[in-house]
Amino acid sequence: MRAARTVVVLSALWLAGCATLRTPEVPRRPADEVRAELVSLMPASVADRAGWAADIETAFAAQNIEASTPNLCATLAVIAQESSYRADPVVPGLPRIARGEIERRARAAHIPDFLLDKALGLESSDGRTYDERLDTVRTEHDLSDLFEDFIDRVPLGSTLFGGFNPVHTGGPMQVAIDFAEQHGEDYPYDDAQSVREEVFSRRGGLYFGIAHLLGYEVDYPSPLYRFADYNAGWYASRNAAFQRAVSQLSGTDLALDGDLIAYGAFSISNTERATKSLRDRLDMDEGPIRRDLTEGHGPDFDRTRLYKRVYALADEAAGAPVERVILPGIELESPKITRNLTTAWFAQRVYARWQACMQRAAPR
Repeated sequence: MRAARTVVVLSALWLAGCATLRTPEVPRRPADEVRAELVSLMPASVADRAGWAADIETAFAAQNIEASTPNLCATLAVIAQESSYRADPVVPGLPRIARGEIERRARAAHIPDFLLDKALGLESSDGRTYDERLDTVRTEHDLSDLFEDFIDRVPLGSTLFGGFNPVHTGGPMQVAIDFAEQHGEDYPYDDAQSVREEVFSRRGGLYFGIAHLLGYEVDYPSPLYRFADYNAGWYASRNAAFQRAVSQLSGTDLALDGDLIAYGAFSISNTERATKSLRDRLDMDEGPIRRDLTEGHGPDFDRTRLYKRVYALADEAAGAPVERVILPGIELESPKITRNLTTAWFAQRVYARWQACMQRAAPR
């Protein structure tokens, strides 16, 4: 019973926090107070806790996100899960992973092995060959710098990587670099050289990671689903529940991944196809269905006619309200991942860390 009461208290604290992520009306907590709380919540083994706390507090203040205890604990939980408080975490076996990716791309481009070996044997900007540098990369930042150099200086590099650096995530919260580049307009550090470089720094990785974790409004019953969204994309938990409702109504087996539409030219997702098969029951034409599905990337999807009609039918068919939020059913794929992991696994791991943090913060 004690554990159950603890969960109830923690959930209530979360709801109190998540309702006001970006509300200017709420007085901002003094920076020193926020930093002191962060230091007290971090494991004692973390090096430079004051520095971590300062960078986190700056990110919250710059983005006008409420520095409530639940939000601070959510941030610390993701940092602990993604990097164990390392600004540029070491990736085990990275040289092998990187070399495998290069060889895979070379095969796809029909580039002979001898030509690839010759390109990697060229001298890079730091005097070492690309092959020598490849053998010593330890972090994603190391690898990103190597690829930037290779793409810029070696014609074959652009052929292999299409001119784009294949390192997509980095920093202490493993935030996506393309997300950071889309949200860098108000970045508070004037001495930043590039968004990509900032993602690999502690201050930048925290700023953009916190933006991804807390920089959007959702009405979830538990932080568990926000942690799933951190892994799968904004609103993925809400959208996955919608996909399940459509799947049950249409009898179509859908991937519950939170992606409602396909953005490629002249393409249509299975979710869109299944939803349009319900047009007579929904009393909606295909055009309005498509239009409402495109709202799935934003906060107002649950206000659309389509969302309301689908759930009215789903509730009626089930004889009770069906769930409006579920964990997305996504298997995680990455050269860095050596086990069968899922978005649900990630969310549950981070949620357990969040609970432990909230317990540390609770009055004794």
